[in-house]
Amino acid sequence: MGGSGSRLSKELLAEYQDLTFLTKQEILLAHRRFCELLPPEHRTVEESLHTRVSFEQILSLPELKANPFKERICMVFSTSPTRDSLSFEDFLDLLSVFSDTATPDIKSHYAFRIFDFDDDGTLDREDLSRLVNCLTGEGEDTRLSASEMKQLIDNILEESDIDRDGTINLSEFQHVISRSPDFARCDRSACILSTHLLWDGIRGMVQDILSEGTHPTPFIYLLYISTL
Repeated sequence: MGGSGSRLSKELLAEYQDLTFLTKQEILLAHRRFCELLPPEHRTVEESLHTRVSFEQILSLPELKANPFKERICMVFSTSPTRDSLSFEDFLDLLSVFSDTATPDIKSHYAFRIFDFDDDGTLDREDLSRLVNCLTGEGEDTRLSASEMKQLIDNILEESDIDRDGTINLSEFQHVISRSPDFARCDRSACILSTHLLWDGIRGMVQDILSEGTHPTPFIYLLYISTL
């Protein structure tokens, strides 16, 4: 697959376009960005399609640096047995899922996988605790106390755990996401704005939740948009 030059063939471009939500131009740009992470001797098409890039290199990209779930994102999209590197096709899948044109079901499916830290198919209290810590940070001045964390997770489960088994499964997660008042109108710019507001003011919002007991937008939805 691929040729000896530095540009993907028309056939390969068409194949990738069929398999992703990306345009041909976006695929070419993705390949160029991926090749920039490779040693010069591996930047031909043939080499680039068979060479993996370490997470350390992938995480040097400015677009990922600020995302609090950057390590989990890389792990979820890695097809390496050791889950410590990305191939070009892994990289393309990652970009496709987070592109403007990916469907809400696809986005929420992968967001759920990213949040499922132990990869057991459910979000339990430990997953939710790690999830919140990714956003608030674990420093003395930002980390929630044990009682705050318990109350917050209780609230998340109350609004999301439909079958009351103490965990959130994929269908429950997608149900809560889809019924959020912001979901239908959450285009990329709105999600970015919401994400920045979430990162900048999450502790204040958490305090509001803890003091009021409810929040107009499901908290799990706010966590979801933080991956976008």
